[in-house]
Amino acid sequence: MPSFSTIAAFSFPLLQLASAHGYVAGIKVNQGTWIDGANPNWYYQPAGTAPQTPGWQALNQDNGFVAPDSFSTADIACHKSAKPGQKYISANSGDTLTLYWNTWPDSHKGPVINYLAKCSGECTAATPGSLSFSKISQSAWLSGSDPGTWVTDTLIAQNFTSDVKIPAGLAPGNYVLRHEIIALHSAGSANGAQAYPQCLNIKVGGSGTKSLPAGEAATAFYKSTDPGILFNLYTAFTSYTIPGPAVWSG
Repeated sequence: MPSFSTIAAFSFPLLQLASAHGYVAGIKVNQGTWIDGANPNWYYQPAGTAPQTPGWQALNQDNGFVAPDSFSTADIACHKSAKPGQKYISANSGDTLTLYWNTWPDSHKGPVINYLAKCSGECTAATPGSLSFSKISQSAWLSGSDPGTWVTDTLIAQNFTSDVKIPAGLAPGNYVLRHEIIALHSAGSANGAQAYPQCLNIKVGGSGTKSLPAGEAATAFYKSTDPGILFNLYTAFTSYTIPGPAVWSG
């Protein structure tokens, strides 16, 4: 696996001013071999010159975010003007994917949410608007308040990593994993929440028989006034409502 200093060396030439925000730089399946994610700087490389990886490319050279006023657009699916990854992560149902963010700021506390969408054919030819997602896991507030301890603090403490398990018994096929952090440091104001969706193609093998439920388009996930989107991190609170649909238990 590349060191994070190495990742920084080739990832940040155009991102120096926004290096506080991150993206999924790599993935491991069951702590196996490193697989490259998607570097935002690859988006504008000439056709055929950018590395082919499972990660979806996004028009995100500023390492920015999707704001609530864009939650009704396809950008909320896999980030801004996203294009599908051209390879797959090979895994089986029940496997654990460890996603390595290149960095994440400790001020950007909030939920980590994972969704899956079954592709109709090849995910490499999918579009953000064609995907119908089911939520498979979520975690958010852990303890305390103003601002408290959040799962993003755990991500930072674990070398900027987050684990997601492919549902046990999931039927083989081509899927898109939508992995997302919603940063809440400015969410006390209207249009202040910051969504950082990351998409990756997965080819699930094995002999599972469970099908994902119908799911829904990402544009239906959140409203700007949802209690988990419009939320004051810097006050006393005793609960947090994670936004979006219910988790599919499988």
